[in-house]
Amino acid sequence: MPPHVLERFTNAVSVAVQLSDQIIDGVEQAPTPAYAEHYRAVNASLDRITTGLVKWITSRSYSAYAIPASQVVDELNLMGGISHKAVARLAGIGWQGKSLLIVSPQYGPRIRLATLLTDMPLKADQPVKNKCGTCKECAKACPAAAIKNIRTDDRYATREEALHFSRCVEQTRRFKAKLGINAQICGVCVRACPFGRLRTRLRLAK
Repeated sequence: MPPHVLERFTNAVSVAVQLSDQIIDGVEQAPTPAYAEHYRAVNASLDRITTGLVKWITSRSYSAYAIPASQVVDELNLMGGISHKAVARLAGIGWQGKSLLIVSPQYGPRIRLATLLTDMPLKADQPVKNKCGTCKECAKACPAAAIKNIRTDDRYATREEALHFSRCVEQTRRFKAKLGINAQICGVCVRACPFGRLRTRLRLAK
């Protein structure tokens, strides 16, 4: 994203949509065609939401700019125009897990994210406490052995601090080539996280 675009805005809004428990629970050692299709559908839903928010904000004489959920500007490093995860962490949607995914207290990492930039004056939320602790379920489940199981109370300074990132990239490329996938995704660590499991959410809700 050109730097001048960011300079125009003072606030960012993070939007999250929950992934289907039934579909995520079907991801065991590799992504399924159902997960790949769901991934694309949720991304499209996020883009519709942020597009609608842009229209709502601009109708009130403010500026807004929606960043697509699945936008990739650097294929080699799998980087988008902005880090949706960084914005979501600062907005209090969840903490940065050992997998580098945002872990929501209610839904775990079973969410997809998009971001909206605006100059509309908004009250900012605050980051939430990291609750990964000694849990290593995502690291144990990772088919690429990419997650280092390193704890942090706040955030990781770099991807490499938490991951053997090249292993993750290589594994998702292999998955993309499988019949019915055609997306650089995995989902195994998403399924493994205890905070995302329905029974965990029900217990926390009591």
